[in-house]
Amino acid sequence: MDNIVGKKSSLSWAVNLSVTILVILWLIPTIGLLVSSFRTADQISTSGWWKGFNSNEQNIIVRTANPQTQKIIDGKYIIEGMLFSSEKEMTINVWGVSSRAIDGYIPGETAKLTKGGEITLREDGHYRMINENPFTGSRGMRVFVTAPMAPEFTLDNYRKVLFDPKNVDGMGKAFLSTLTVAIPATIIPILIAAFAAYALAWMQFPGRALLVAFVVGLLVVPLQMALIPLLKLHMHIGIGKGFLGVWLAHTGFGLPLAIYLLRNYMIGLPKDIIENARIDGASDFKIFMKLILPLSFPALAAFSIFQFLWTWNDLLVAKVFLIDSSGQTEVMTSKLVELLGSRGGNWEILATSAFVSIVVPLIVFFTLQKYLVRGLLTGSIK
Repeated sequence: MDNIVGKKSSLSWAVNLSVTILVILWLIPTIGLLVSSFRTADQISTSGWWKGFNSNEQNIIVRTANPQTQKIIDGKYIIEGMLFSSEKEMTINVWGVSSRAIDGYIPGETAKLTKGGEITLREDGHYRMINENPFTGSRGMRVFVTAPMAPEFTLDNYRKVLFDPKNVDGMGKAFLSTLTVAIPATIIPILIAAFAAYALAWMQFPGRALLVAFVVGLLVVPLQMALIPLLKLHMHIGIGKGFLGVWLAHTGFGLPLAIYLLRNYMIGLPKDIIENARIDGASDFKIFMKLILPLSFPALAAFSIFQFLWTWNDLLVAKVFLIDSSGQTEVMTSKLVELLGSRGGNWEILATSAFVSIVVPLIVFFTLQKYLVRGLLTGSIK
């Protein structure tokens, strides 16, 4: 009786738990990247993103004022000031004047300096340095401070990445270049594949079966094998390296899968509808435009997701067919690789750039994901 049709399986809880765990594991890196993209460089370098909403104790190094600001009061040389700017209100827990003892003193205590003199530091960051002799040096003395820092979020990272011409490193232009590559490279294969899939599904002509077998065979051809020959062909016919070349390359590499998916979907459509349309005198083009395309929307949306995500995240094809020494046509994946080398310590810039690169695919996926399973499975089960 356990196998009665319609009865809920006793293991459904295990399936639900597994799916929940997989979703959480998939979301954790994305959420971490999102939180890090709004944090400051200091907070990213001292604590993990999961601590971004809580105050946490951090060790920071600050400098006193330049010795040139010293004053003579009652025959002694004095330097006074605040370690922190007025914008940052911090309370010091412990402090020190040596990297070997960063917690050697508590606020209010006085520390002896190795070069003479002494310094007194209060918990609000106000300090007073006193010496019998003039303070020397070209810059202020280092002070090691341990203090709790409140969570801080900022939009400056996004301003730098997308809009600041001095610090953007081309990421804003790379975003537009990626859109310029991905949108046409998604639309062009769909237009061509839709016509080809209808012909292979419903039109009778010699060699149709061989064409279907040829399309299936192209699915297993490695992309890397065709890169150099295709680039030589582009250079020979005068296309060169530019947007047109990368559009045609993505179209050629995406057509086999597009034709295969759309044909499998179209061949599963009701035959009576098409035959009745032909009896009424409709041409193949009219049947395709008025009947097949509206009914095939789930399959078109499914392939659009695959093609857009592939072209948006592509690095290899863009490196081969879209090379510009000026960086005007560089895509985001290429720019991120460059930032890893040139901005290895600027984690806030890297996190923001990485999230900008994935936010558009996330929007596309969640907008069209309801058509994904329908488009892939329809036509595969009779």
